[in-house]
Amino acid sequence: MVLLVSACLMGLPTRYDGTPAMADLRALARKHTLVPVCPEQLGGLPTPRPPCEIMCGRVRTREGQDVTEAFALGASRALDVCRLCGCGAAVLKLRSPSCGKGKVYDGTFTGTLVPGDGVTAALLLSQGIPVYGEDEAALLD
Repeated sequence: MVLLVSACLMGLPTRYDGTPAMADLRALARKHTLVPVCPEQLGGLPTPRPPCEIMCGRVRTREGQDVTEAFALGASRALDVCRLCGCGAAVLKLRSPSCGKGKVYDGTFTGTLVPGDGVTAALLLSQGIPVYGEDEAALLD
């Protein structure tokens, strides 16, 4: 299967602070084709960039700048990549305002998690594309 994967999990320095998140995806890569994507970069945001969180359906930086449109654009472009490459599922970075599945930070920048999905994860799920967090990657082995 072809899998869309958060680029930071593959060791690319695409996280908000410019560091890779890294996940051990070697077993996954032996059985599947991995397509790296960073929705924030696809949406035009720089790396490094201010940390962002979701509150009341909007994505904001710690300083309060609304970057929802960049996140939405990146999500749309990630969906395009997913479709163009024939991805059957996605493995995304947990808790990310783009890629988080099931839980995201609450927008207070206090480390508090709340139920919800990141912008890209939500879009992929709405289009019927299965989304897994990096802690669920073994389910695809």
